[in-house]
Amino acid sequence: MATVAVTGHVNLTGASLPPVAEALRALLARYPAAELTGMSCLAPGADTVFGDAVLARGGRLVAVLPSGDYRARMREGPHAAAFDRLLRAAAEVEVMPYRRAGTDAYAAANRLLLGRAELFVAVWDGGAGGRQGGTGDAVAAARARGIPVEVVWPAGAAREHPARPARGERRGGSAGAPRRRPDTP
Repeated sequence: MATVAVTGHVNLTGASLPPVAEALRALLARYPAAELTGMSCLAPGADTVFGDAVLARGGRLVAVLPSGDYRARMREGPHAAAFDRLLRAAAEVEVMPYRRAGTDAYAAANRLLLGRAELFVAVWDGGAGGRQGGTGDAVAAARARGIPVEVVWPAGAAREHPARPARGERRGGSAGAPRRRPDTP
């Protein structure tokens, strides 16, 4: 059995999704469908594209949810629908023992991914981040543990960068929406 886990940017541009999906499909094609287990937190962007690629390959999807409120804190819309669809298709769901999503919960989810992964795939531009629970932090942890890391960043991949909030305005959108850095799982 091959267990492949993913980390990556949540803020991929719309134009990035097809080349990232194609790169992930090519990577996963190395594994026979019956032997493939893909692990994902089902976050927007990289995690969702990876989950779809695992299922399209005929592999087994394991959803790793950072907290009990992970879904409840999502804004309704296309990502929420994709999350629900992937969650229903998951063969296994692991929920971290955190009531609320946050840095510690994301870091715990990454530790679970790293504890089971034979290969860690990072849909990552290689940019600095380094905060606990983020993509760069997860890649560094995988490398420190000796877990093979494959970075997927095909030509045409790019991240959306949020506009700076107006003076006195908070980043993060509507109340109840998850507030996390762009490179968290």
